[in-house]
Amino acid sequence: QVQLVESGGGSVQAGGSLRLSCTTSLNIYSSYRWLCMGWFRQAPGKEREGVATRASIAEIANYADSVKGRFTVSRDDGNNTVHLQMNSLKPEDTAMYYCAARYCTDHSCCMTLQSYNYNYWGQGTQVTVSS
Repeated sequence: QVQLVESGGGSVQAGGSLRLSCTTSLNIYSSYRWLCMGWFRQAPGKEREGVATRASIAEIANYADSVKGRFTVSRDDGNNTVHLQMNSLKPEDTAMYYCAARYCTDHSCCMTLQSYNYNYWGQGTQVTVSS
């Protein structure tokens, strides 16, 4: 069954902005765990890399160095949604962007940007930035 669905990708010129959204059918809270959600991306010929993660508790977020100051990840748990606001886009941001999730019991669990730690994945949405 579909558990993570991304939207908002598209084409934009360098310097422009896009906002990605991901809605999940997973429970935000499950037993003593809460859902960590994040964004990853994969460009052709490159490995999948972590972009940003956001906890459902407190203001816990983590960003890849390459996007700090340009991207902002936010949560709307009332709507089971995570957003990625991408500003000052560069051609090197061009990639397929994936939403991912994992259940956590502590903050450090949601700080990892390693894709192999995440159990649930969306189908991806393409972002293309032209120079």
